[in-house]
Amino acid sequence: MFPTHFAFSSTFILGLAGLAFHRTHLLSALLCLEGMMLSLYIALSLWTLQLSSANFAASPMILLAFSACEASVGLALLVATARTHGTDRLQNLNLLQC
Repeated sequence: MFPTHFAFSSTFILGLAGLAFHRTHLLSALLCLEGMMLSLYIALSLWTLQLSSANFAASPMILLAFSACEASVGLALLVATARTHGTDRLQNLNLLQC
């Protein structure tokens, strides 16, 4: 395994572990998701450069567009929950109480 492959796989695993084990605030969960998406973007970009084919050239840009949409939806949800519940703690968010 090359050091770059190890670096990107470890950043993805760290983001996944942070999402799984550190779920106190919605903002920290969104930051872990964003870190995972950025590591996937960089890994896909390097994979496209290594293949040097034009067939996969648009795929990193599509992933980056989806990542930007995910970040904007997450920020909108964060603002909505902060307005309605007064906090972004995930323990206070219960769908049965709404």
